[in-house]
Amino acid sequence: MKFTNGYWLVRDGVTLQRPAEVHDIEVLEGELIVHAPVTRILTRGDTLNKPVITVSFTAPRPDVIAVRIEHFAGQREPLPRFELESAPVTPTIVQDESAQTVEFTSGRLVARVALTGPWHVDYLWDGEVLTSSTERSIGYAQVEGEGPFVHEQLALGVGEHIYGLGERFGAFVKNGQSVDIWNADGGTSSEQAYKNVPFFLSSRGYGVLVDDAGPVSFEVGSENVSATQFSVPGERLRYEVYGGGTPLEVIERYTARSGRPPALPEWSYGLWLSTSFTTDYDEETVLSFVDGMAERDIPLSVFHFDCFWMRGFHWSDFTWDPATFPDPRGLIRKLHDRGLKVCVWINPYIAQRSVLFAEGAEKGYLLKRADGSIWQSDLWQAGMALVDFTNPEATAWYTSKLEALLDDGVDAFKTDFGERIPTDDVVWHSGSDPLREHNYYTSRFNQAVFELLEHRQGTGEAIVFARSATAGGQRFPIHWGGDCESTYVAMAQSLRGGLSLTSSGFGYWSHDIGGFEGTPDPTVFKRWTAFGLLSSHSRLHGSSSYRVPWLFDEESVEVMREFTVLKQKLLPYLLETAELTTASGAPVMRPMVMQFPEDPACRPLDTQYMLGADVLVAPVFQESGTVEMYLPAGDWVHLIDGEQVSGGRFIARTYDVHSLGVYARAGSRAAQLVRGEEVTA
Repeated sequence: MKFTNGYWLVRDGVTLQRPAEVHDIEVLEGELIVHAPVTRILTRGDTLNKPVITVSFTAPRPDVIAVRIEHFAGQREPLPRFELESAPVTPTIVQDESAQTVEFTSGRLVARVALTGPWHVDYLWDGEVLTSSTERSIGYAQVEGEGPFVHEQLALGVGEHIYGLGERFGAFVKNGQSVDIWNADGGTSSEQAYKNVPFFLSSRGYGVLVDDAGPVSFEVGSENVSATQFSVPGERLRYEVYGGGTPLEVIERYTARSGRPPALPEWSYGLWLSTSFTTDYDEETVLSFVDGMAERDIPLSVFHFDCFWMRGFHWSDFTWDPATFPDPRGLIRKLHDRGLKVCVWINPYIAQRSVLFAEGAEKGYLLKRADGSIWQSDLWQAGMALVDFTNPEATAWYTSKLEALLDDGVDAFKTDFGERIPTDDVVWHSGSDPLREHNYYTSRFNQAVFELLEHRQGTGEAIVFARSATAGGQRFPIHWGGDCESTYVAMAQSLRGGLSLTSSGFGYWSHDIGGFEGTPDPTVFKRWTAFGLLSSHSRLHGSSSYRVPWLFDEESVEVMREFTVLKQKLLPYLLETAELTTASGAPVMRPMVMQFPEDPACRPLDTQYMLGADVLVAPVFQESGTVEMYLPAGDWVHLIDGEQVSGGRFIARTYDVHSLGVYARAGSRAAQLVRGEEVTA
């Protein structure tokens, strides 16, 4: 959200006030509180009829500083808030001898507040300034017709790049962008996103989380080209600065606070095959696909039933369509006998024709309007309502309905949707602020289903396939990229979204191989197959057309077999990488800048990525098969053709559909596994 009109003016309808100077400070146990009026105080009379902005500093974990900027302290605390894990440290608070500054220290991270002159705070790591809050940074704005907002601007250095803010499909480097943290079902080709995370990562070695579950607005070098601005509605703004040096160290500190991705079952890394969405399918179709893959020596791990395993107009009632699947337990048993796991699609919406609608309404488990009636919509399912997951009884009721599916033999759930959550004229059971509940709802949904699976299947065996998320959602993996078109452009969009998401603390990520909307050209399908099977998780899925390879051409069968086998060879390496994900938050798929932060050539790259620490993947995004890629310094070996290349330079290669840019560090475990230089049990 923009408040100013150029450098000197504010926008029409906006009143903007900023702290002018530090008037006094308070030092409490573990907290520094700074009081800053909006004008200089020269006489006693200057203390009348003007706001004071209160800024406090605390240390929720080592190397982390939490900042609260507040105007009216008596306003109701908007809930929900993110679940953040604390390990409070006793900060050092020292005022210098000349009373020019006071320093608040958490581990190696310092906030140095100027006590004289204009408002100024420097954030330092090992004595070096990372970023600053300057005299025009903090603002308390009254916006006509919208109410109050609080904003902060943290300075951008020369050449500094900003990443993250959730799964965003535009440019990977966020500089110059306006980003609204607001979950929406907008596909992959717009500024909207399914997974909005108010956390950004800087190439200068720090991260920032805005601790607000609501509609945070970011202006990244846009309104003020020399700062990253973030604003929230209301009377207070909370944010946290994460020190750490390298991007991976910052992610480690951030996920220690927001939650680490858990370990996932080994079978989840194999190939998932879906029915697709609106295609016609029944037991015969399903088994023909599964047997067809086996006959063609393409290893499968999971079969997924999308929406129409239930009857249309009945989603979600969790009842198999008797006309298509008269014996679901028998079918699941057949799939299990073929060595497969089974996943089924669900969402948190209860259609009016669902048998659960009347039950949920009677028990008060569905979201209500202010007049006590049930909130309903025809968008998606006729007359659908929302399960009110802020009510623990409603959550238990919803998950109890999934128990029968687990009894049938279902192994995992695709937790779709969760973005279209209303904010007007609704009342949540918990009293949550509707603005904050909009983004947070998906966390409640995914957590409820994930924890049910964990309870039933055991730790390390639970997995959901989720579309929407916000900060902390990495605790309930995995997430896939949503509804994309079936083109090269959409494939590149998807990758940018995945790199942004993994820059936001998410350890695993997937996407629809071949794209979702439309039917891909056979060559696009083959190129996407290579990309998909060199992602942390791999799923074949579409909208109105199937994704089994023989429906494209016989070469697609060969390509899928080859890359499925390649991923199998890499599995020991991927599992080792995932152990690090669980231990430190380091994502399995990561942008180049995260692995090579000291190499300036890596900072803008968004058409290639690292799969773990040692494998570089550059998918083919054009018909010609040509890939331009950057290999960092060191020796690299191509995992398919064996080419050896010295890095520290850009190279261009042209590949047929059986290959792509995929290099491993020479001598690495990944190279040994694929090149047959290491024998594993």
